[in-house]
Amino acid sequence: MSAEYDELYYLHFAIERKVITWEVCAQLAVFAAMSGGKAKDFDELTAFLGDYGLFQILVIVLLSISAIPCGYMGMIAVFVADTPEHHCKGSINCTRNGTDAEQSSWIGPDSCSRYKLNGSRTETAGLNNDTEQCEDGWVYSTEIYTATIVSEWDLVRDSAWKVPFSTSLYFAGVLFGSLMCGHLSDRFGRKTVFFLTMILQAVTALVQATSVSWVMFCVFNFLRGIGQISNYMASLVLGSEMLSPSARVNYTVLGHCLGYGIGYALLPLLAYFIRGWRMLLVASAIPSILSIPMWWVIPESPRWLLQKGRVEEAELVIRNAAKKNNVPAPEVIFRADECSWLMQNKGEEEHTYTYVDLIRTPNIRNITILGVFIWMSVALVFFGLSLNTSNLNGNVYLNCFISAATDIAAYLITRLLIFHVPRPMFLSSAMMLCGIMFLIIQLVPKDMPVLFQVFAIVGRMGVSCAYCFVYVMFTELTPTVVRNMGLGIHSTAAYTGCVISPYLIYMGTYSKFLPYIIFGTVSIMAAGLSMLFPDTRNSKLPDLISQAKPLRGCCCPKETATAQSDATEGCKDTNKNSPC
Repeated sequence: MSAEYDELYYLHFAIERKVITWEVCAQLAVFAAMSGGKAKDFDELTAFLGDYGLFQILVIVLLSISAIPCGYMGMIAVFVADTPEHHCKGSINCTRNGTDAEQSSWIGPDSCSRYKLNGSRTETAGLNNDTEQCEDGWVYSTEIYTATIVSEWDLVRDSAWKVPFSTSLYFAGVLFGSLMCGHLSDRFGRKTVFFLTMILQAVTALVQATSVSWVMFCVFNFLRGIGQISNYMASLVLGSEMLSPSARVNYTVLGHCLGYGIGYALLPLLAYFIRGWRMLLVASAIPSILSIPMWWVIPESPRWLLQKGRVEEAELVIRNAAKKNNVPAPEVIFRADECSWLMQNKGEEEHTYTYVDLIRTPNIRNITILGVFIWMSVALVFFGLSLNTSNLNGNVYLNCFISAATDIAAYLITRLLIFHVPRPMFLSSAMMLCGIMFLIIQLVPKDMPVLFQVFAIVGRMGVSCAYCFVYVMFTELTPTVVRNMGLGIHSTAAYTGCVISPYLIYMGTYSKFLPYIIFGTVSIMAAGLSMLFPDTRNSKLPDLISQAKPLRGCCCPKETATAQSDATEGCKDTNKNSPC
């Protein structure tokens, strides 16, 4: 009873000073529920809808389809920014070792040099064994691509740094978008941000296809990154908040992540038939444009509507869902005495949450800080391996497809185990498998490339499971009032790792195993920290910051710090119409 006594003490402390916040009201409602009151959470109030009616299936299918463009948009740089085989451009007839030679004989021992001429360039000359830099440009092979940005703007030799830089700029846009979309989505609605970013993703790809310079390409690469991650995150949260706990997990793993994986798998197929980078970008924008009519089918998140005090609109969404599912709805779905703790912003002055709320109390602060490192580690390894497919031995299209197929298999494995394995153990095991595979891969002899590929695939499967799973786990750990902002912060950390990953892959040109050593070390560190998280299996989705769970081994009592903080710092919502 000590935790309950602490709650009563802090609530009494707040009331004594006439400083009552909506968070304090929530504490009262939660305590009332513990004491036999009538307070209910959103899942209980909407349980009459069932788990897999027509409404839920429609939401799962449509939002999963919307994730397909996000899958290939994120990895399209594998083909758009790949470096074709190339050699120095020859402009004269030349001889070598006393015999006539073709212009291709002018090529030096590598693609960025050529043999020096013994005589004048304006007449037939001989070649010696000394080399020099290419001064007349390069000739690019069209065997695999008709054009990439590398062949378009000669991004080789001294300009080679522009290739990973352009990819990093895309992920910088993803980073910025993940931070921005969380706040916008929590403020203006999940549905609004979802469709606006869908349009942004399509339009930027179309304009990027008309780029006249590398600088213009980079600017729209950045904007396309903003649209891609914002659309992906908004659809994930929108679907999760409309579904029951069991349907939510299936949507996140089998729906949303699988849609992303299918999009990734379609990329090599699309790139195989469209060998030019401009038309590839145009083709990638079409599915997003065709998805815009979903606006009239997908509703706004009723959870978000309740948090904003828009009870009538939330009830309308649920009644329409009941009609689609052919089930009767109660006369009043959201009664004031049952869900007043859900409707935190019903007063005249809206209680606006900020990013500071993600570190205000010990429990949510621990989740946020550890989550930042976990997401950064997972994304660094996942996207680093995805971008490295063009550097592996073999056909680039086949390598990309195998990588995507590995992701899809990982998502299916995740779905099979997710209800049977504790959340922290699953995440830790997946990252540990990845780390071990990449640390021992350097022991594989050079004459055994097949074994090297096997270790790489198994390691990738581990991090793919983790990449899919973190969305499930942190959706369950983060309260509704700051869920989009919380996932936005974690995604920001993740894509900070993505910004770094192209340069780690670029380091592989000097040491093949160095990226794998870094990936393995980071994965094992993440695996150890993952065991600190609480298990959220079969748990209700938290709505308030006070409902955030403590870490394992944490000495903090049941969360009461929010009420105490609000009581001492001052009331944000002290209007007379407060339902408290």
